[in-house]
Amino acid sequence: MKVILLQDIKNVGKKDEIINANDGYARNFLFPKNLAIEATKDNLLKLQAKKDSKAHKKSLEIQEFKKQAETINKLTLELKVKAGENGKIFGGVTSKEISEELNKQYKIQVDKKKIVLKETIKNIGRFTVDIKFGEGINAKLTLNVMSE
Repeated sequence: MKVILLQDIKNVGKKDEIINANDGYARNFLFPKNLAIEATKDNLLKLQAKKDSKAHKKSLEIQEFKKQAETINKLTLELKVKAGENGKIFGGVTSKEISEELNKQYKIQVDKKKIVLKETIKNIGRFTVDIKFGEGINAKLTLNVMSE
């Protein structure tokens, strides 16, 4: 019997996957626990519509990431920090601070997890920061760290 899984089941399959299951296993285990539904024509159409919707949302998200990446590549973010006499920063510049400043100065929201710092910035100067949106979309932000 063909069934559509409603949840991930270890050693059986992933959510929204169509599998062949024994009749007894499907009727006595999968259906009563709402782990699967029978793969009828109607249910298959619903599954396809759900997959199409997901793909459409993903493509819109990718377009948005590309727009953000183009914008970020052109920007120079200025960040004022407290520093000592020799240009050493007290503490360091983190991805969270960069994310907050991007939002404050340019109204661009980037998750701090997408900002890649090879190491914490501890000096005053110009730096290039990588932002990885996923799906192969990356941006390079010019960061100008200045003393207050």
